[in-house]
Amino acid sequence: MYTTDKEGILLESGTGEVEVLQFKVKGEHYAINVVKVKEILHIDNIAKVPNAHIAVPGVSLIRGEVITVIDMVQVLESEKNPNIEKAMTLVCEFNQMKVAFAIDQVLGITRIKWSDIQKPSNITSSSLVIGNINIEDRIVMLLDFEKIVMDISPSTGINVERLGDLSDVDRTQYNIVLCDDSPMIRQVLKDTLEAAGFRNMRFFDDGQSAWTYLEGVKDKLEKDYTKEVQLLITDIEMPNLDGHTLTRRVKEDKILNSLPVIIFSSLITDDLKHKGDSVGADAQMSKPEIGRLIGLVDTLLRK
Repeated sequence: MYTTDKEGILLESGTGEVEVLQFKVKGEHYAINVVKVKEILHIDNIAKVPNAHIAVPGVSLIRGEVITVIDMVQVLESEKNPNIEKAMTLVCEFNQMKVAFAIDQVLGITRIKWSDIQKPSNITSSSLVIGNINIEDRIVMLLDFEKIVMDISPSTGINVERLGDLSDVDRTQYNIVLCDDSPMIRQVLKDTLEAAGFRNMRFFDDGQSAWTYLEGVKDKLEKDYTKEVQLLITDIEMPNLDGHTLTRRVKEDKILNSLPVIIFSSLITDDLKHKGDSVGADAQMSKPEIGRLIGLVDTLLRK
């Protein structure tokens, strides 16, 4: 068994760095943000679940919890792992749930800069690769584990709760900047905000692009920047510039520091919430909580 040592993993936020866990599946090299990994172990018991998805061999009892196991050979290669009960497993926590991913081999942890993660070319909403990393002249693919889980079980993904009747509030005058590298999440955010009456939204797929835009607004309008942007909503995990560093830059800027920032991420857990607090985020939300987003946005815009 291997347990991730949180004391040795970048506790300071907004440094522009991330630690990724490298692993192999069928000879290919992949990576996951190490803060999602609770522990690494060999599973020794799997109970089959009737009518389960082809990529779910069953569930396993891990430290008293029944946790779903996902066969990454099936996910990535469309082949069943014949040695699934002897597989190395990444027990992960994100979006307020725990999932075990069965892989072939763990290679180790590497610290990199978010700017070292390159966007995949021609990325589509169906792609499982959210970034490519050059590590020792080898391409390592950073995977979208949230999408893997949601593709297998859509009910575990973002479910927009009923927003209620919000039409009596005029929100057309507000300008919101949103930053997320997932096309799917950007669309969900757009649909949610439009349903509440927001009309002026500017989307970016990485933190650096959003920061460049905010700097341009500041240079043009200085303290009157609020004429063009009144709120920022950002993900954490993004190529080029992560959400924590983006938030820290905003909050340390002499002019932009009053701009409200909501961090909207699968990594908002009790163990990791302090990271957003440390960079000055005004609010943090886990993605499954999107039904609360409008009320939170309204509160911050009216401050």
